[in-house]
Amino acid sequence: MHVTIEQAETAIRAAREKAVELGTQMCIAVVDSGGNLKAFHRMDGAWVGSIDIAHKKARTAVFFGMKTGAIGGLSQPGGPLYGIEHSNDGLITFPGGIPIVDETGEMSGAIGVSGSSVENDDAVALAGARAIGDTELPAHPWRT
Repeated sequence: MHVTIEQAETAIRAAREKAVELGTQMCIAVVDSGGNLKAFHRMDGAWVGSIDIAHKKARTAVFFGMKTGAIGGLSQPGGPLYGIEHSNDGLITFPGGIPIVDETGEMSGAIGVSGSSVENDDAVALAGARAIGDTELPAHPWRT
């Protein structure tokens, strides 16, 4: 099942609250399980360049069913996914994209956040994802 608009709005609200708590301005994108944009919010003062990054972080997380930071670890030179960021019309492989997993254990979408340090981006995305579901899929072949 795809993330609903109500869930997407709840995730954005929670993410925005975390961004305000951290004193930063973010772009927040929620995509459905097909990687299609469901909802988007650009806080006042957030960088224009972060619009595309937030969306791509969410798409990356949903396309591969894992956090973008985890993909980043696998995509370093010599890694098994080296160069993956050049696929799918461009992916983002640093933190800030997180899958959204529903109560049945199925991925219903993902959230992507951009606008600050990757640590802040990840914390804000995590707050949004956790507001409506889990963030980890059951067993995955790339996880150790």
